[in-house]
Amino acid sequence: MQKSAGVLTVQALKHTALCLVLLPRFFLAALMLCLLDFLCVRRKVLLKMEGSSPDDPPVCVSDSNKMFTLESLRAVWYGQKLDFFKSAHLGFIAPNTEVVQLQERRRVRVLDYVKGRRPLILNFGSCS
Repeated sequence: MQKSAGVLTVQALKHTALCLVLLPRFFLAALMLCLLDFLCVRRKVLLKMEGSSPDDPPVCVSDSNKMFTLESLRAVWYGQKLDFFKSAHLGFIAPNTEVVQLQERRRVRVLDYVKGRRPLILNFGSCS
């Protein structure tokens, strides 16, 4: 099925706006990963220069366990996108999602269970 030029243009503009919104947060996270790697490597070099004793614990820094890698940057970008598109945000109205009643097997909305001014508490954990 062919998409029209207008639909493709709207999608391109949406992706461009998303990138412009997410890029500052992504670059800040990438900078933090880079700084963490720098501090770990610096600590490793300083410990070698001082001459550590055999009783010192090993410093777990090597070329294979860096934090500033392409895989970690991809994970950060994916996490930023997930966080941006989630429907629940702090300080905003809760999403009124659909749930299924177990007894009657019918679909209802979560906020249908609100009674007056009493807060609605959802427990997503196990009670065992």
